[in-house]
Amino acid sequence: MAEPLAYLKGEFVPASQCVLPIYDLGIVLGAAVTDFLRTFHQQPYRMEDHVRRFHRSCHYARIEAPVDVNESMAIAERLLTENSKLTPDDELGLVFYMTAGENTVYAGASGMPAELTATYVQHTFPLRFNLWKQVFLDGVHCVTPAPRHWPPQCLSSKIKNRNRLHMWIGEQEVRALDPHAMPVYLDINGNLTETGGSNFVIYRDGKVVSPKRSNILWGVSLSVLSDIVVEMGMAFVEDDIQTYDVVNAEEVWLPTTPYCLGPVTKFNGSPIGDGRPGPVWRRVLERWSELVGKDIYRETAEAN
Repeated sequence: MAEPLAYLKGEFVPASQCVLPIYDLGIVLGAAVTDFLRTFHQQPYRMEDHVRRFHRSCHYARIEAPVDVNESMAIAERLLTENSKLTPDDELGLVFYMTAGENTVYAGASGMPAELTATYVQHTFPLRFNLWKQVFLDGVHCVTPAPRHWPPQCLSSKIKNRNRLHMWIGEQEVRALDPHAMPVYLDINGNLTETGGSNFVIYRDGKVVSPKRSNILWGVSLSVLSDIVVEMGMAFVEDDIQTYDVVNAEEVWLPTTPYCLGPVTKFNGSPIGDGRPGPVWRRVLERWSELVGKDIYRETAEAN
């Protein structure tokens, strides 16, 4: 069986050969930024938005990208075109990943080569919607773990990075209590921020509220959601959200790239609304489906 292509440091290689050396600074120091998009009908969705955010993340992290935005998109188009032939019935996810380069002098921070060349990776994988089937059928139980979200005073929330040890620890903590729960992180002031892979918004009294963008990674899916709800006659605002606001919300949603918008039906053990995925969520998802020309609910809820 043919192997998918990947992109590594200027070359298209078989995915099995897309590997990083142990002295890459993405491994040694976690000096890496990333982004992720999905396809609809095997065509990339909002690719320019994702790629431009990715390059802004590189610039903020002082990682000099070896190619520009247009070249990044051309690489992604080739990977999607070639790899979609291998699984013509699947939608694909595509990951962008950039590290500060290889530290061939010393495997640590006390020695650095005079010049670094960034390590640029792109790779794809088939999206397995059955992984999120229960999200649509039953909703998500979100739990706030002890680790707090990175404060923007330490690391800008505007970049998508791989410094996520606090999220890994939080996930293990939450899963020990409920193996199906998803952690959502508080900031140091007790305000809700985001999960490890999605934004977090509440709906009440005809208004959708998102945490302030200074405190979260503003997702591409969150931007799409804001456009949809305004078009549907709802207000969309940014404000501090505390646990009190969540448990008293009518509905709570997770905007995210793979399945677009998931319902939260329980928060820290308390049901949201009647404890089932809500009707407003379904209406928003139906409108999203119209925009992309695919039934997003069926794609996930009926996945095998």
